[in-house]
Amino acid sequence: MSALHFTVTFLLLTLLLEVNKAKSQTFIGVNYGQHADNLPSPAATAKLLQATSIQKVRLYGSDAAMIKALANTGIGIVIGTANGDIPALASDPNFAKNWVDTNVVAYYPASKIILINVGNEVIMSGDNNLISQLLPAMQNVKNALDAASLGAKVKVSTVHSMTLLKQSEPPSSGSFDPAYGDMLKGVLAFNNATASPFAINPYPFFAYRSDPRPETLAFCLFQPNSGRLDGNTKINYMNMFDAQVDAVRAALDAMEFKNVEIVVAETGWPYKGDSDEVGASIENAKAYNGNLIAHLRSMVGTPLMPGKSVDTYLFALYDENLKSGPTSERSFGLYQSADLTMTYDVGLSKSSSQAQTPASPATEKTPETPSAVAPSPEPKKASWCVPKKDVTDSELQASLDYACAHGIDCSPIQPGGSCFEPNTLSAHAAYAMNLYYQSSGRDPSSCDFSQAAMLSSSNPSYNGCTFPGGST
Repeated sequence: MSALHFTVTFLLLTLLLEVNKAKSQTFIGVNYGQHADNLPSPAATAKLLQATSIQKVRLYGSDAAMIKALANTGIGIVIGTANGDIPALASDPNFAKNWVDTNVVAYYPASKIILINVGNEVIMSGDNNLISQLLPAMQNVKNALDAASLGAKVKVSTVHSMTLLKQSEPPSSGSFDPAYGDMLKGVLAFNNATASPFAINPYPFFAYRSDPRPETLAFCLFQPNSGRLDGNTKINYMNMFDAQVDAVRAALDAMEFKNVEIVVAETGWPYKGDSDEVGASIENAKAYNGNLIAHLRSMVGTPLMPGKSVDTYLFALYDENLKSGPTSERSFGLYQSADLTMTYDVGLSKSSSQAQTPASPATEKTPETPSAVAPSPEPKKASWCVPKKDVTDSELQASLDYACAHGIDCSPIQPGGSCFEPNTLSAHAAYAMNLYYQSSGRDPSSCDFSQAAMLSSSNPSYNGCTFPGGST
C-alpha cells in the first residue's frame, strides 16, 4: 500500500469513527440494580444493551460477571464501592490498591470502565464517621488509579441525594445545606482538580408526589404547560428536570465550582404503585422517560447549561423484586427480566432510533385522470408547520420535546444528522414540529403546539435538510 493510499484510508476511517461518535448518544445511560433473584444472565443483558442506544451502564457495586459480559461492547461502565468499604479505603492505601487492581485493572481496557463512585448518598446518610472518611477514600482510590496509569481514563466521584440542596426554588437560588458545607467543599475541590463529575439523583416523581396537581404533573412529564418563572433570571422553566438540574448548577456556581460538570446518576418514574401512590402508572412512566430521552436528544441542554446534554442514567434497566418498601420501589424497570421485552417503548431500541429519510410528497399516490372533462381544481399549495415568530425559547423547547416524544423520527436533528446544523433551538423545533404535523395526517389541530405554531406555504427546507410538505 502506498503512503498516499494509507493516509487517505486512515483519514476516511477516522472520519467514519467521528461520524459514528457524533451519532452515538453517549449522554444516555442506565442503572443496573441487582436487588433481585430473577435477573437475566449478564451475557443476555449485554446483548440487550447492544440492541439499544444506551451507551453507559451504572453498576452499584463491581459485579465481575457483568463487567466481563460488557467487555468489547464499547459500552461505558460505572462501578461503585460499597459504603461499608469506605473506612478501609480511607485508612489503608493498600486496600484501595487491591480494590482497584481487582475491580478495574483486571478488566480494563476490554471492559470500558469510565467512573468509580465511592459510596452512594454518603453525605446525607447521617453517619458522621462515614462522612468524614469519604474524601480520604476518594483520594486513595484516585492514587491507586494513578499508580496503575489509569488516573486520566477512569474518574473518581461519589453520588449525592437531591436533599443535599437546602434551596432549589427558583432554580437560580439553588444552594447546598450549609451544615455540610466544609465536607462538600472538600469533595468539590477534588472533583474540580481531577475533572470528575458531581453526580446527583433528581426525581421529578417525588416532586409530583408531594404536590399532586395536574399542572405539576404536566411540568414533571415534559408535557405542555404554562411553565414556572424564575423571578431572578426571568427564565420560564418548562419542565421539572431542567429546574432541578439547574438548581444544582446554581448551587455549584455559588460555591465557585463553575467548572465542575453535573452527571444525573439516577432519574426515572415508576410504572406501578400502591393505591395511595399518586402518579405511578405506565402512562406517566412512558411520558417521563420518553420525553426526557427526547429532551436529551434535542441537545438543547438546560437554560443554565445550553447546547449540550447532561449525562443521564435512567433508573432502571430491570425491576428489583427484592427491594422493600412500597410497590413503586420494585417497578422502575424499562425492560422485563423474564423475557427482555420492553415494559413500555420510549424509543431506546436502535431500530427505532436510526435515521430515516422523511417521506416525500412525491411518494403520495397521484389521482387517476378522470375520463370525463371536469373543471380544473385550484392548484394545491404545499403546507408546512412552523413556529410563530414571537414564541419564546421555553415554548420552542416544550414543542420540540413533545413532538420528538410522540412517534416521529428526530434523528435528523441529532448530532451527525442532515438537519443538525444550524445547531439552534429554533431550527430543531421547526423541523420536529413540522414532521409531527405531517405525520399526523396534516390535521391542522396538530400544528398548534399551545398556539406556538402556524401553517405556512413557504418551504423551510435548506441545504441538505428537507422538510416534508403536505398539501392543503
